[in-house]
Amino acid sequence: MNTFDKEHFNVEVKNGCFDLPFELQPETIAIQEAVKVILKGLNEDINREGIKRTPFRVAKALRQGTRGYKQKVKDFVQSALFPETGLDDGQAGGVGGLVVIRDLDHYSYCESCLLPFKVKCHVGYVPSGGRVLGLSKFSRVADVFAKRLQEPQRLAEEICSGLQRWVEPSGVAVVLQCSHPHYDGFVEATVTSGSGGFEDESSELWCEFLSLLKFKLRRDVSLEDWCPFVIENSSKVSDADSEMVAAVVSILKALGEDPSRKELVSTPTRFLKWMMKFQNVNFEMKLNRYDCKLKERKLSCETNIQFWSMCEHHLLPFYGVVHVGYYCGDGLKPLERSLVESVVKFYGFKLQVQERMTRQIAETLSPQVNGDVIVVAEAEHTCMISRGIEKFGSSTATVAVLGRFSSDLSARTKFLESIQKTE
Repeated sequence: MNTFDKEHFNVEVKNGCFDLPFELQPETIAIQEAVKVILKGLNEDINREGIKRTPFRVAKALRQGTRGYKQKVKDFVQSALFPETGLDDGQAGGVGGLVVIRDLDHYSYCESCLLPFKVKCHVGYVPSGGRVLGLSKFSRVADVFAKRLQEPQRLAEEICSGLQRWVEPSGVAVVLQCSHPHYDGFVEATVTSGSGGFEDESSELWCEFLSLLKFKLRRDVSLEDWCPFVIENSSKVSDADSEMVAAVVSILKALGEDPSRKELVSTPTRFLKWMMKFQNVNFEMKLNRYDCKLKERKLSCETNIQFWSMCEHHLLPFYGVVHVGYYCGDGLKPLERSLVESVVKFYGFKLQVQERMTRQIAETLSPQVNGDVIVVAEAEHTCMISRGIEKFGSSTATVAVLGRFSSDLSARTKFLESIQKTE
């Protein structure tokens, strides 16, 4: 009898069924194959060391980020309802009233373009039936619905209805502050949903809830304008990219979605139009060598140059600012800011890692300033929030130094102090 290869047949038996390891599950394999097609369409070498494992990492991130399709609210709630006296009559019970849970950080994937967006969730509810819900479960319930392809209003309504159904309070209110990434900045939207005693948003109960949130509701953006890629040029991807479109469709199916759902019909095209901005192209910008024949030179800086890039490990965006310092002689014209911005933009709009991007910008500008240059990039990475670690609010700074800056501590210190003054 042949023995099985343990590495490839390491399966568990649950309820009489074989449970395949993550990497061998059909959904994982389908996403990996689709990502390979997309990478090739971006002119990338799928066997390059930095990208070789990208299809698997993307599959893992997407499946983690949409795990809510396989989760149920009742599984989190039913074991966390605790008896509490004095709450039988809800808000009118005398000693029991409104409970507010603020600032629950989540992320979700936009169903219109497949980019992750940030969600800050606030929940208010009035306990009834002599029981309260364990506080950590509000975040669990919100996560069930956030970990699906979403848009803000539906997300708010699903969180609200899920809590109302399984907790059975006198009422639930939900406020979501959502932030959608875009290479020109962010689109912010605030949405609300209420049930039971919160159905009327002009009620005293809502006023009490909003006063405890300690911020004013802003509804600057209509939901029609929520995803910036919906309102951009709506031209279709060329027929030559039909294979890439089919690849994105297969990803949607692997995540458990119906690609023919009206909200998802144009999603593959929008996602690819975003991704095609990060094609691997050659650097052909013409730079005039900077003439520094001077006796005395002074520090010049270009700070807060915004950039967007795409993490080559997970195909998720990262964004931030770049600061550039160099030495310029008296009487000589500093580098044009537009030139520095062009270099930053070029190296940003491609599949990247922040460390490499910082070094490439420094190496490109170095000949223009006689070799003395320092570059600092500060960025937030969506792969830090939209994967298992979910570290909201974290940021990364990277530094590249050439010439005088690599040996002169005082020069580096002077530049870094100049950055602090501009913030």
